[in-house]
Amino acid sequence: MADMFALAGQNLLSPVVLFFVLGLAAALAKSDLAIPEQVAKTIALYLMFAIGFKGGAGMAAHGMDARLVGALISGIVLSSLIPLVAFAYLSAISRLPRVDAAAVAAHYGSISIVTFVAATEALKTLQMSSEGYMVAVAAAMEAPAILVGLYLAKKAIDGSDKSSAPVQAVPFREILLNGSIVMLIGAFVIGWITGEDGLSKIESFIVSPFQGVLCLFLLDMGIIAGRGLRQSRKVLTLPVVFFAMTMPLIGAVIAAPFGWIIGLSAGGVALLCTLAASASYIAVPAAMRVALPEARPSIYLTLSLGVTFPFNLVIGIPVYNLIGTWIAG
Repeated sequence: MADMFALAGQNLLSPVVLFFVLGLAAALAKSDLAIPEQVAKTIALYLMFAIGFKGGAGMAAHGMDARLVGALISGIVLSSLIPLVAFAYLSAISRLPRVDAAAVAAHYGSISIVTFVAATEALKTLQMSSEGYMVAVAAAMEAPAILVGLYLAKKAIDGSDKSSAPVQAVPFREILLNGSIVMLIGAFVIGWITGEDGLSKIESFIVSPFQGVLCLFLLDMGIIAGRGLRQSRKVLTLPVVFFAMTMPLIGAVIAAPFGWIIGLSAGGVALLCTLAASASYIAVPAAMRVALPEARPSIYLTLSLGVTFPFNLVIGIPVYNLIGTWIAG
């Protein structure tokens, strides 16, 4: 327990988390602090580029093996299973309409790449290594959760309100061709092809500046989260907020045995738990807006970005690191 508090304190006082807190506080105080949209998009693309390339180079150094295949399969299974658990849990503890609950569940089955990055940086601070191919696992966990969430929404509509608008076709082309995902996967493939030689040629661009750029991105995320919390206070009941703070821990507990079975390192288990505990605020909201327009963004987006994201930054990541150490350390 003392180790967990020490890790939480260390993570809380990191520049990345403190810049998120700055943005959150500024938004809640109604400051005009803002990062221009085009700058924010450029920063996001840089992060996807750096994360993907380093992950691909790490995979090239590791090589293709059964552990990698097991990790990818585990990610897909987790992304399909966790929305079912989240939907049942949220339906049991709240009076949220089932369509909204399905949309929320899809977010919690998918992943937050920024939470993944923050967890990776925390591992570096603790001098813990991890498998580079975990970036590929993150990419594999995007789509299955969307499919399961829309299936749950369709069942809810068919079973309760025949007059509701039908669930639209899943816009997979738009999701898979989202700029961030294309950059992440594309950079991963290029890093895989060029390996450590390619990484050494651009190391000064994607390694040294990474922490500073991440701080700016988290500042912007804090501003967005603060605005969402300020605007959505009336629809966020206590049971729903409680769900957003406990579902990450449930997801991590579900994921931990998968990491142990496939033989991931302590850092790898921590990252798999982080992926299972995070909640999407990029790919899944885009899919829900098109395929499930009656679901309320004020609920699903505010929960994933305004509640679960800061919870993971401050409390979750240290817990997942400890789980990794307990299981594989």
